[in-house]
Amino acid sequence: MNVPDFLLDLIRLLLNLAPLAALGCLVLAGIHLRKEGGINFHMGGGFTRWMLWSVLFMTLPQMVGFFGSRGLHASLPSGSVSTVWLQAIENGFTYFIQDLVLARLVPTLAAFFVLRIVLDLAEGMNPLRSIIAAMFLLSVAATRSLIAGFNEGGDFALADVLEGLWNYLAGRIMPIVAGLAVIGAVLNFAASRPWLRLVVCALGFLTVSALWRLVVAMMT
Repeated sequence: MNVPDFLLDLIRLLLNLAPLAALGCLVLAGIHLRKEGGINFHMGGGFTRWMLWSVLFMTLPQMVGFFGSRGLHASLPSGSVSTVWLQAIENGFTYFIQDLVLARLVPTLAAFFVLRIVLDLAEGMNPLRSIIAAMFLLSVAATRSLIAGFNEGGDFALADVLEGLWNYLAGRIMPIVAGLAVIGAVLNFAASRPWLRLVVCALGFLTVSALWRLVVAMMT
């Protein structure tokens, strides 16, 4: 095989490994979600960065196509790898991510965070961050499918996926969180603990899209 063909196969290998790298980034995002406090994660922290990297890897071919469609000659080769030892590398990484990381390591990590729930309760700490981290890790494959579903394959795939994730967060996740906040307010009220802020948070979660439109209207 000549050098140009080898380079094309190498590019195909990297593109074929991009979705696997996205799965790895989602696993790391779940781990950082526990470290950064569960729901109240640090904006710009490890969870946000790894989620962004996951989206970038999922939309890598479309991102390169974006530049190629604007005269930068960035078209990429597609298809399977023909070089035998490069195929072996691809098969090895595929086995490592799907059969070892997703099938074995991720459930074990989730079980560890379930144990952390008990330990957090024993220390008098809030177990919410451990609960959310365990749930996120167990849904890594579903999250990856969700991201892929937002990718329409166009030149603006990165923006489409990020916009789809925002709409999913505002339309599906926030109402659930608002319901949990209302339950927490009721429990705090029954226990004579501060509850008004949870009610305010629930209203904010339910109106997050409206608040965003209000901010945009004020800035234009």
